[in-house]
Amino acid sequence: MAPTSSNTLGVVLIGHGSPATDCPPQLVGELMSLEWRQHSTGHGHEAPGGRAAELDAQIRDWPRRADNDPYQAGLERLAQALRPLLPTSRFTVGYNEFCRPSIAEAIEQVIAQGATRVLVLPTMLTPGGVHSEIDIPRALDEVQRAHPDKTIEYLWPYDLQQIAGLLASHVERAARGPLAHGTRHHA
Repeated sequence: MAPTSSNTLGVVLIGHGSPATDCPPQLVGELMSLEWRQHSTGHGHEAPGGRAAELDAQIRDWPRRADNDPYQAGLERLAQALRPLLPTSRFTVGYNEFCRPSIAEAIEQVIAQGATRVLVLPTMLTPGGVHSEIDIPRALDEVQRAHPDKTIEYLWPYDLQQIAGLLASHVERAARGPLAHGTRHHA
């Protein structure tokens, strides 16, 4: 996936994001309540303001470590595996909510590194979710308006046959014997 001479390629891997386990739950609860109220009054498309923006920043800026945010640690491991497969691309990770960098911040990072074309890959695999179908496209539209000279492409939805093939392959490997990275759960 080498960029053309006129396009320097940026790739942004987008994860959902999760509050750090030691972030006070009342902060997260208050933010979610404010966001739900904004959404239910028909203003869900607007960026959070006031107290919601303050809480969003506080939660996103909460110190992260593998022990207090295993989701972020897992996404970073995926990014480490993906990065060498895309050696000519500017590459970073962004989060839909709860973590930094935000989607917009991540795209701004690869643009600042010289990307003129940005490909956005969400980790949400199946259609139907509000984040992949509404939130992420809105964030991309906002960044696109700020950078009309750049190309921002959302590489979603994924081919469900390819996803099914990946899952079937995983089942086939497990059926031949325990997976080294799998976890066994007993009833």
